[in-house]
Amino acid sequence: MWLQKEIDPGAEKTEKLPALVVPPVFGVLPFTGSLNPLTRSNTAHRISMTIPTPATEGVRKIFHFDGEREMAVALEALLHPDLYNLEVQLPGISYQVPGKKKQTHFFDIRLTFRDGYRRAVYVKNGSTLARREAQDEIDAIFRAVPEEFADDLIVVNGDYYTRPYRDNLRRLWHLYQVEDHEADAAVEAAARHGAFWYLRDLVGLCDISGHRAWQASMRLIGRRVLWADWYSVINLNSRVSLNA
Repeated sequence: MWLQKEIDPGAEKTEKLPALVVPPVFGVLPFTGSLNPLTRSNTAHRISMTIPTPATEGVRKIFHFDGEREMAVALEALLHPDLYNLEVQLPGISYQVPGKKKQTHFFDIRLTFRDGYRRAVYVKNGSTLARREAQDEIDAIFRAVPEEFADDLIVVNGDYYTRPYRDNLRRLWHLYQVEDHEADAAVEAAARHGAFWYLRDLVGLCDISGHRAWQASMRLIGRRVLWADWYSVINLNSRVSLNA
């Protein structure tokens, strides 16, 4: 039975709803982006997270991401030991593609490192980046960016962040919040002096509890001390090795 209602071409279109606003959260810093991306969408998966950074002195702050790819770029940056600050939905940059009207672009992410170096990140999927129109637009945006905005501008192909890769990033970032330097040192020592093939073998070499060894192993994978295939979900049966 065909259950879909007939479409009335003369019917009024549904009014676009405003972006969702997250109310104040006790003990959490508010969102400070210039654009709220939390609009309703049938295709994009909007994401909000509370994230601490050295710039906030460890206090969690609300971040809104336009989609999972942008979130993944941010999480990977947060695993870098030299990252100092994370900003999202930056102030608009006015630009113009030759022959077209002026437009405004809001960079997805800006990363500030401990030495003060700032990198602005433009994230798009591969099919969009392959189009000539998108390349012309990126060129126009990058030409319009003032020098004080960032020291470096990069384009990231969001297709790089597959679902398993994103799942690994979420778990690794979560485990990064757990500090256990003793376990990290024990696992790294076992990796440098022992023989292993799978992650479960490495965990078995350690003279600490299994859950601590597993968590430490995941943190070492996040720091690239250990190698693992990020495009498969990392678990005890994953192949791991010591990075050169």
